[in-house]
Amino acid sequence: MIHSTKIALIQLSSNDKPEENYEQIKNYLHDSIAKGAKFILTPEVSNFISNDKTLRRRVLSVEYKDPILKLAKEIALKNQVWILIGSLAIKIDEEINDSYSNRSLLINPNGKVVARYDKIHMFDIKIKGKINFKESKYFAPGKDAILVKTPFARLGMTICYDLRFPILFNRLAKAGANLICVPSAFTVPTGKYHWELLLRARALENKVYILAPAQCGQNGPSRSTWGHSLVVDPLGEVISDLGQEPGTSIVELTII
Repeated sequence: MIHSTKIALIQLSSNDKPEENYEQIKNYLHDSIAKGAKFILTPEVSNFISNDKTLRRRVLSVEYKDPILKLAKEIALKNQVWILIGSLAIKIDEEINDSYSNRSLLINPNGKVVARYDKIHMFDIKIKGKINFKESKYFAPGKDAILVKTPFARLGMTICYDLRFPILFNRLAKAGANLICVPSAFTVPTGKYHWELLLRARALENKVYILAPAQCGQNGPSRSTWGHSLVVDPLGEVISDLGQEPGTSIVELTII
């Protein structure tokens, strides 16, 4: 029997204050559950956005100590839902400074992390007068593509800048993915021109659904993100667009 699944995309405007991000995520998770969602996704770097080296050392933790991950596991178990924490900025090792991963985590209704994906492609870019950012300065890249079988889809995991590398999406689709998640914090200068275009292309060329929860708004003095969390169908059609404000969107999909 084929079943539909109600899915919630959460659009955040995270900043450099993890406690504020925690409250924002908690409220949107509960809101999504109240609306009937059984699979809930947050964007990239849900817990912390900042280039401040000293602050990052002070507030970030290793995976098992991250309060947002703990919250998500508790909510997943209590409400019997799946949650994808789009990504967390986490320490790789408690004893080593300035060693971090940009990690996506999938949590099942038993409150267990069943899959982890470390972002492979680092966002290193310089556009004169617009943006100068080097993600590899802060994060260690991952190595492995991840595909997870769930009751509602064969789910491929990617993060943000991975979107510009079609071979990763093709590998996931060839391995059996019929749904690919792209949690992101796409910047405004590039998001304006490339975000929707690339998501629709990846969906169409691989005949998969794309779920892309995104960061939006001003995330710090020198960082603003595009928003427009999208759901795209295998024909490349946008079926949900959250615009540029924080919030949630609910879609019901039957993924075959």
